[in-house]
Amino acid sequence: MAGTLPAAGPAAAAADPQRLTVDLGASEGPVMLGANGALYGLSDDGVPSDAALEPLKITSISQKPEGGAQHPNGDALTVSKSFFRNGGGEINVMMQDIYAKWPYEDLGIDDYLPKVDKIVKEVSADPNSERFVYIPFNEPDQIWYNLGTSDQAQYEANRDRFFKDWKTVYQRIRAIDPDARIAGPNEAGYHTRLLTDFLTFAKRENVLPQVMTWHELSSGSLRDFQGNYDNYRSIERRLGIAPLKINIDEYANRRDLSVPGQLVQWVSMFERNKVYANQAYWDAAGNMDGNVVRSNIPNGGWWLFRWYAGMTGDTVKVTPPQANTIDTLQGLASLDPSRRQAQVLLGGSAGDSDVVVQNVPRSVFGRTVTATVAEAAWSGYEGQHATPRVLARTKVKVAADGTVTVPLRGLHKMSAYRIVLTPGGTGTPTAASVPWSASYEAENAAITGGQVYTQGTVSNANGYAASGTKDVGSLNQASSKVDFTVTVPEDGTYDLAILYGNQSGAPSTQKLSVDGGDPVTVTYPSTENWTYRAKKDVTLDLPAGTHTLTLAKGDAEVTLDRVDLTTRTAKPSASYEATLADISGRPSYDYSSSAGVGTGALVLRKGDKAVFDVYAPRDGYFTVLPRASAPVRLTLHGETVSAAPDRPLRLYLVAGNNRVAMTAQNAAVRSLDVSGDGSTSGTLSYEGASATLAGGAKLVDSAHASAGSFIGMLGNSAASTAEFTVDAPRSGRYLLVVHYAHNDRRDNGHAYNTDIMSRTADITVGSAAPRKVTFKNTWSVDDYWTLGVPVDLKKGSNSVTFGNASAWAPNIDRIELGRIIG
Repeated sequence: MAGTLPAAGPAAAAADPQRLTVDLGASEGPVMLGANGALYGLSDDGVPSDAALEPLKITSISQKPEGGAQHPNGDALTVSKSFFRNGGGEINVMMQDIYAKWPYEDLGIDDYLPKVDKIVKEVSADPNSERFVYIPFNEPDQIWYNLGTSDQAQYEANRDRFFKDWKTVYQRIRAIDPDARIAGPNEAGYHTRLLTDFLTFAKRENVLPQVMTWHELSSGSLRDFQGNYDNYRSIERRLGIAPLKINIDEYANRRDLSVPGQLVQWVSMFERNKVYANQAYWDAAGNMDGNVVRSNIPNGGWWLFRWYAGMTGDTVKVTPPQANTIDTLQGLASLDPSRRQAQVLLGGSAGDSDVVVQNVPRSVFGRTVTATVAEAAWSGYEGQHATPRVLARTKVKVAADGTVTVPLRGLHKMSAYRIVLTPGGTGTPTAASVPWSASYEAENAAITGGQVYTQGTVSNANGYAASGTKDVGSLNQASSKVDFTVTVPEDGTYDLAILYGNQSGAPSTQKLSVDGGDPVTVTYPSTENWTYRAKKDVTLDLPAGTHTLTLAKGDAEVTLDRVDLTTRTAKPSASYEATLADISGRPSYDYSSSAGVGTGALVLRKGDKAVFDVYAPRDGYFTVLPRASAPVRLTLHGETVSAAPDRPLRLYLVAGNNRVAMTAQNAAVRSLDVSGDGSTSGTLSYEGASATLAGGAKLVDSAHASAGSFIGMLGNSAASTAEFTVDAPRSGRYLLVVHYAHNDRRDNGHAYNTDIMSRTADITVGSAAPRKVTFKNTWSVDDYWTLGVPVDLKKGSNSVTFGNASAWAPNIDRIELGRIIG
């Protein structure tokens, strides 16, 4: 009989659990992390932020050529700076995105060739030219060549024209860049007929691509990809072509992006087959295709890819309940004997599941294991997601047949789950604290003056994701409201999370009341559109029992998807396991004790480093405490501080992800514990009205700015500046938090891309050199976001000056400064 853990999550349902089997004895080869890429995942240097990008260990992205007219940003050479700086692998250059129209204007090969020359000359001159891949044609089965036609004679004529052009462009690229890697044919879908003909031609004419690319862009891909892959490899074998690297350089639909339970299905099939894959670009550039909120804030999708990036060793065979099926429980798993860890990522199905881990090697794990289960939930495309909650930490004996069964109960279809197995040492892991929580769908509530809409489904895969595939919109009447009937178990404080959309063009409001009592105003920041879901967090005090929560129309329209109620037990806190941190050097792993977080300790010595990804719900001070056997040193935002074991530090974190590096002379570290809700006590704050303005910059009245005005008309001239004088209580490194807004766009006429643009500002502190900082579009000029910039201040008076000699800087509401070590 298998060693079995207590169920994680709510009580078991009546139906028999699904069974997902992991065989640690069946290696599939080294973890490749190929499926974490994105098309137009980056828009500018700094969007997304370094702290959001680096932890994902991106292996490939696809971007347009420098100066390409297809979109206003996302130029390959421009974004390569931040991509390579943060450990990125390679960049696919979508060469036809030099054109403005979609589909691309067909002006003939003679028009295209000079553009090819320009692109290749620029890329080949880059110091990192060997890390770029040229994609000469995009979706030629549909665009320019119509290779998908069912008329065989027409197909052959179109095919021959395409092959001629392929050879011409291929040779043109190689004439300029002899070492160029070229990818193709890059069909919109998989076509056996075309690929057989293409490979035959390309081999004969010595113009084989170095990377094989095609797109998987339908719900059916979850069913069909394995057959497509197997068929493709069989064509290679039949033609005597050595296996080519494969990049599925566009995958997934809107309903999949940002949704951990959907994405894990795609990632598992690509990683299993060791192919690279980039998520498709359906909306806005610069957010890793729906996985980064604003510039630096994780959502549920980000955490799934962060987990994926943390897998090491080899992947191993996973047998799902149903293979090659749309919207089912799927997973991937890894085993790293050197770290003595096994990890399983799974999701895609509601209900109950038993994860049966077979062939647990005694030489690696011993006779007992600790299993840690965590959940990454769907929080919307633009909804913040705190550090994934640990649902269970349990130590269990490995059965005589070498198996361990992890029961998962009450799974959520849109969530992904991670199971980590580590050797079970002495002691008992701290039990997971899972607060009471309940979810309520808006479409099931009492609706007045609104309408239920169906969103992303299998048959409408490019509809936006919605909880339960439905939301409530058209709440635009004076009487519009949604009444949720909720029941809470005890008197107390509850966190209310509202999944919403706001395309009104400015912050919008609703009136929240409990049981018909006095309403409070809930303000919703703008979103890309009505269905590009974000999350608003509100706190409520409720007595035990059943209540009616009413969200009624305020000053503009809001769409509602779902509300979640969760017991608030204390200040938010999270423990980040040291043995799951990113490492450099050669630290060792000590599993002699399962106390605390249950995953043992990471032993750091001179030359070793561990990096933790620490979430903060807002900019401010948090309590950071290392659980270590000896002193350690922490580095955050370029500042290093010594930390005694179990001695709390007060550190300034920015909203979203913070990379905290830890070093030590010799310390066994269990975790880095972080708590608090972002205190601003001790910070410096300066409204826009306190700045000295020059060169046309001026104060503009605004009801949405914190003090009723913001600094506008800033930049576009060397003379146009805003200078703040800040008084630092002592010298040191501070976080400068800029509250800003702008809504620059360029409509390229694409029905499904929102071509938002970023602005930059040069920030000068005292006599230091100016630093160029990128500010992402905030969806409306009345929505203020924050961006944190580390700066060094001297004690006393310091000037902090904003400007931009060549373009407009963002509007600035106010600035805050917090010393990193509080």
